[in-house]
Amino acid sequence: MTQHSRDTPQFYLTAPSPCPYLKGQEERKVFTHLVGARAGELNDLLTHGGFRRSQSIAYRPACETCRACVSVRVVVNDFAPSRNMRRNLELNDDIIGDMREPAPTSEQYSVFRAYLDARHRDGGMADMTVLDYAMMVEDSHVETRVVNYRKRDADSGFTHRGAGELMAVALTDVLSDGLSMVYSFFNPEEAHRSLGTFMILDHIARAKAMGLPYVYLGYWVQGSKKMDYKGRFLPQERLMPAGWARVDK
Repeated sequence: MTQHSRDTPQFYLTAPSPCPYLKGQEERKVFTHLVGARAGELNDLLTHGGFRRSQSIAYRPACETCRACVSVRVVVNDFAPSRNMRRNLELNDDIIGDMREPAPTSEQYSVFRAYLDARHRDGGMADMTVLDYAMMVEDSHVETRVVNYRKRDADSGFTHRGAGELMAVALTDVLSDGLSMVYSFFNPEEAHRSLGTFMILDHIARAKAMGLPYVYLGYWVQGSKKMDYKGRFLPQERLMPAGWARVDK
């Protein structure tokens, strides 16, 4: 591959396939490769334009008859958790996240496998092996981190890390203006904790501490039970045809 082709993105369009979010709809995606010295800069630019990253690919829906997928980002400095969110934080006060360089582990894969088997048995990731998982974590040409969420122990106040059971994991990109949550999963036996919500709240707190104005949540799909929850994190901005528009309620 020449240097020119590595630094100049080429875009491609997928063939139609059944939509995973809305019954009866078909989806198509436009995608490009995130490689080369400018991968991080390109990932920033494309994320601002509604793209998402999966390994070394950046993609965005390009459906012919549907515009239901809307990119959303939480406005960090103006965010105030709801009463239910505050309860979530109290319930999970015994869990602490540790952000570090992306490195896959067998412990992570065990939680990942249990999560897929319990929640996404028929999904596109259902057959992922431990090697596939390792590629998902490691195959990144941009600034990426893994946050491991563990139960606190007696030393957590000093180390700022948990040493107990691994409860959840988030794969996250660090952008120039925010944190982008690429993928997250949790122990399905702890479903009562609503760890998905907890991880988003934790990322909002992390972004604020890092001086970053946004947390990118990916696509909000009104009417989809899988994606509708993202609309609860307000205020947020949604990417509309005319640009990012703020939504307060």
